Amino acid sequence: MVKVGIIGATGYAGNELVRLLLGHKDVEIVWLGSRSYIDQKYSDVYRNMFKLVDARCMDDNMEQLADEVDVIFTATPQGLCASLVNDEILSKVKIIDLSADFRLKNVDIYEKWYKLEHKSPQYIDEAVYGLCEINRDKVNNNTRIIANPGCYTTTSILTLYPLVKEGIINPDTIIIDAKSGTSGAGRGAKVANLFCEVNESMKAYGVGTHRHTPEIEEQLGYACGRDDLKLIFTPHLVPMNRGILVTAYANLAKDVTYEDVKAAYDKYYDKEYFVRVLPKDVCPETRWVEGSNFVDIGFKIEPRTNRLIMMGALDNLVKGAAGQAVQNMNLLFGLPENEGLQLAPMFP
Repeated sequence: MVKVGIIGATGYAGNELVRLLLGHKDVEIVWLGSRSYIDQKYSDVYRNMFKLVDARCMDDNMEQLADEVDVIFTATPQGLCASLVNDEILSKVKIIDLSADFRLKNVDIYEKWYKLEHKSPQYIDEAVYGLCEINRDKVNNNTRIIANPGCYTTTSILTLYPLVKEGIINPDTIIIDAKSGTSGAGRGAKVANLFCEVNESMKAYGVGTHRHTPEIEEQLGYACGRDDLKLIFTPHLVPMNRGILVTAYANLAKDVTYEDVKAAYDKYYDKEYFVRVLPKDVCPETRWVEGSNFVDIGFKIEPRTNRLIMMGALDNLVKGAAGQAVQNMNLLFGLPENEGLQLAPMFP
């Protein structure tokens, strides 16, 4: 059994980790860390866990935790994981970090966009960017740190990657319009996320400044062999609990047919369990991926403007956070990649 500790277990992503790992036959959860609810019963914080989880919340003592588990999930705000990790901890345990602390390879870019001093830049180079469908071969038993990708970034990169890689679209013309449910903002009390603030409304936010922008640029830059890629990314908040829908636009780099574009997606995703490229003229919808680790992708050639419209949908708490983290854990320990994640989407 893989012994697991979760720091940040009472956030939405942390709770989703608990839900998924309870159904994983090769996992034992031994530590539920939460600064806000120390010594409180976990099932009092999340009553959906009544009679499923009897444990009480503990602190975020990573050094003690490293002696008791095989892997630590950190579902915490930016900066915390980097402030806690050290050589001794990494000699004992593997870390899957759901924050952005180790996603960006350039520490200056991280500090510029996140307005934080990076506390452990010495570990950035060795951290693996855990987008499994693209970086699977980099995750193995010797990996010590996995940077679990962000929710917007996972949707955007998987939707665009094959077409950038195959030179079908001009990467300099990429525009990404993304929409997310309110759980993406976390569980903390914020006026902007109150019911009356978000219900019956929709808004753009972080326009031109959203922190996932450089992450998308970096990963798609690897796809086209460039370190200077710039794109437009605009997220929107919509009044639903879960889900992300990305609609991306780019100029075609060459004349292509539907079959050419489909072949590009199939080249990279045909054997991927969690990526579902939809039939022709079918558009992804968040309701068809809710509660699952699936990503649904669709596209449409727009011949009038010589552009390609690409669409992707996923559950921001599963494939966009906890599910992808479990997927990475499975790779780390040589388990079937979809173990504990073979969940049909919930509907209605």
